[in-house]
Amino acid sequence: MTSSDEERPNTPPTSLQAPISPPRSRRSKSHFSHVDELNPGVPTDGSQHHSDINAPTPASIEAGEIQIQDHLSYFSAHLARVVRPQTPGPRLSIPDFVDLYQRNYHPHGRHFVVHQHDHPVAGLHYDLRLQISETSSISFAIMYGLPGNPNSRRLNRNATETRVHCLWNHLIETASSSTGSMLIWDTGEYSILPYHSDQKKQTDNELSTSSSNETHQPSTTSESSKLHRAFKNHKIRLRLHGTHLPADYTLSLRLPPSNNRHSQPKPPVRKRRRGDPGSRYLQRAETPSSSNEKDVIQDDHSSGTTTLNATTPPTTQHERSMEQQSDEQIRLSNAYPGATNSIHSIHQRRWYLSIDRHGSGFTPFVDGDGVRRWVRRRDEDGDGLLGFEPFFVRGRDHERSVVTGRTAEEVMGDEGVEGFEGRKGWRAVLE
Repeated sequence: MTSSDEERPNTPPTSLQAPISPPRSRRSKSHFSHVDELNPGVPTDGSQHHSDINAPTPASIEAGEIQIQDHLSYFSAHLARVVRPQTPGPRLSIPDFVDLYQRNYHPHGRHFVVHQHDHPVAGLHYDLRLQISETSSISFAIMYGLPGNPNSRRLNRNATETRVHCLWNHLIETASSSTGSMLIWDTGEYSILPYHSDQKKQTDNELSTSSSNETHQPSTTSESSKLHRAFKNHKIRLRLHGTHLPADYTLSLRLPPSNNRHSQPKPPVRKRRRGDPGSRYLQRAETPSSSNEKDVIQDDHSSGTTTLNATTPPTTQHERSMEQQSDEQIRLSNAYPGATNSIHSIHQRRWYLSIDRHGSGFTPFVDGDGVRRWVRRRDEDGDGLLGFEPFFVRGRDHERSVVTGRTAEEVMGDEGVEGFEGRKGWRAVLE
């Protein structure tokens, strides 16, 4: 067939069926130059505007079906229209949200975001994205979210490298029936601290440095440059200055030699069923052990069980050829279109992530029964406590966006998504 895009039936675009974030774009893209042309808002009663079939939505922009020039104006305007003013929890105002992004929009920016993503195939997980350049960010998928209890029996997490994303993906809060809901759990700026194999060698001055002082401390080396160096050494001490996370919250990420690879994974195995021409696009995911949190996030969104990630097959031979070329380019570069993998991230390498308890302001204490636990440390003046009270990531029904105050269900409603069936079985780490 040679019919144009305008003559095609009004069905969901192929890319919105793809279980990756952002979904891959296959068809011709529309271009918009100014936010005034976009009409980004949706009513807070959950209804959608349908007056213009070409009006972009956050999901269509994330999918690559619509290309715009000013992502910050679009998404900040959209989020301002769906803010829930009377909701509990920490909040970042829209002006502060905009200022945060603007002051890091340069080659040495240090913006971060933690997205809560409830995907129909992968299930609920959390994506930590760290800016590595003016245009791009490295991404780690964390099944149970960031740890918040220094005395937890399940303190460690797997942090799996996924695709390098465009920096503007840090602004996204959206939903679709094919990719589930995504909300901004926290966002802010990061700092890279010196990595010590023996944490006792750190000085009290370093450990007690407040996030506010550290943010304004002059340095000849940018934080993004420090991140490149730490990433290359496979050992990262990362302090996150967010709104949801407590002050001085510090993580340690380590890539064990046994998990290290120097090249991107080979193309996925594709199986074809007889009598089903579309089944050639079903992808067979790897099946690692699911014990001890050894789940693997496949393209940001699959867990450790075997799944078939189905996409709607292209309609013409030309589209199939373009799809294969695009897939191969993304696989070889481990970066989505528009992003640059300058840090040499390797897809699906599994890092170990944990709270840096010393760096977060805790100290070991042995009580009268001989039980060792971690307690908050006194500051240098002895007048206050460092560290923080334990927090827990409780999942889609409880967590809210730090920008809009919405739950995952409310994001779904605002984007007009109905009948979404999420994956079952996710349980919060509360012990």
